[in-house]
Amino acid sequence: MRVFDEADVLGAALAEEVLDVYERSAGKFLLGCPGGRSLVSTYRALAARRPELDRLVVVMMDEYVGAPPDAHFSCRAFAELELAGPLGLRADQVWLPDAADPGAYDDRMEASGGIDLFLLASGASDGHVAFVPPGSSRDTRTAVVALAETTRRDNVATFPRFESVDDVPTHGVSVGLATIAAARAVRLVLHGAHKRAAATRLLELESFDPTWPASIVHDCVDAEIWVDRDALP
Repeated sequence: MRVFDEADVLGAALAEEVLDVYERSAGKFLLGCPGGRSLVSTYRALAARRPELDRLVVVMMDEYVGAPPDAHFSCRAFAELELAGPLGLRADQVWLPDAADPGAYDDRMEASGGIDLFLLASGASDGHVAFVPPGSSRDTRTAVVALAETTRRDNVATFPRFESVDDVPTHGVSVGLATIAAARAVRLVLHGAHKRAAATRLLELESFDPTWPASIVHDCVDAEIWVDRDALP
């Protein structure tokens, strides 16, 4: 575990690590990226450095089934706003899973050499990672999943334009836990007091617990949990 004074300091340090790993790589560099709030400070710190990232491929973790591309909750819209636009990425440098053919996503990653670095976040109330719900198998790959009620409630906080949980889609297409564990490196980020319970649960565990999907981090190689002081138990 690495501890930082605040979210922006954490984001700046993680952006530097992403660039360092990128510079030491060759060929396509696949960066697994969540939507939502947890990695925004990292994405913005990365964009502020104005790096040349012509080999980068942003591999988004999930998308709501049936979400219009310009919907306020769309992961595609998030990727354009926080990653593709600020980093000057081409359309072919941003990937999203397709609900019509989920399995092709893992095949595409493997054909391109696999994920070099996976950035992760944990759901505040249930430990969901991407849209993977509590109770999921360690062996899951990209698939269409039903969002847990707890995950949908978390998403009301993530997307303030949702007026209630009833506005949150019920299904998403999401990478699986096996997809994440196959990455060469993993960094899981938790910041803010609202993630304190999630940090407590993760740090109590020493191995994967299916009731808390983000605990897959304990089964990954070269894995670290990055927190700010507000998230510390």
